[in-house]
Amino acid sequence: MERFEALFGHKPVIAMVHLRALPGTPLYDGDLEGIVEAARQDLLALQAAGVDAVMFGNENDRPYELQVDPASTATMAYVIGRLKGEIRVPFGVDVLWDPMATMALAAATGARFAREIFTGLYGSDMGLWQGRAAEALRYRRRLGRDDLFLLYNVSAEFASPLDSRSLPERAKSAVFSSLADAVLVSGPMTGEGVALEHLVAVKEALPGVPVLANTGVRHDTVAEILRVADGVIVGTALKREGITWNPVDPERARAFMETVRQARGR
Repeated sequence: MERFEALFGHKPVIAMVHLRALPGTPLYDGDLEGIVEAARQDLLALQAAGVDAVMFGNENDRPYELQVDPASTATMAYVIGRLKGEIRVPFGVDVLWDPMATMALAAATGARFAREIFTGLYGSDMGLWQGRAAEALRYRRRLGRDDLFLLYNVSAEFASPLDSRSLPERAKSAVFSSLADAVLVSGPMTGEGVALEHLVAVKEALPGVPVLANTGVRHDTVAEILRVADGVIVGTALKREGITWNPVDPERARAFMETVRQARGR
């Protein structure tokens, strides 16, 4: 927990910078400069609102892949490189849904943390989905990034576990056997809320490990969630009209962070 709070602070808000669809993906519109500028506007709005960290992700690269095209990782590195001088908070990366690409991107950009599905076996929209923690952590070592803080999502979105163990058991195992630095609990899809009882159960199983809500945190639920969780990752709630694919709404972001400050007693 000490390392977590040294990086993020107490009960942090990690806000998503969702990049537009990248080259080579079905929804890419051919406007590379537009990807950079949209990400810049979202980044600046989130930082002005007072978020504790930001995470760059390729949520628009639908349908998702389990091993991404190298163009996705390369373009994300390009975008982050263009914005590097404007990033004022710790930043992380997530190349959906590829742990190896995520490690490579973190090494290339100097990200402080990364998120992915590193453990487990799932039946998903993408087919059979298998964690790659052993491979990814060895790659992290080869890249010289043992300092990279890893957020393990243990309840994959768009998927169901094929493991009969309970969620708390799987979370404990991810920490013990696969060296998770922090554990994330998700709802069934991007933008859909985490069941509070799942957060409670995982936190009770891992009292000394950071446990965060990963999806669907809203203005009206964040205070209750932060009474249990050690932090939140938020994207959709900060967008215009609360729609995942829209730009960040500066007013919604400011209002969210004001609610968080009150919840944290600051």
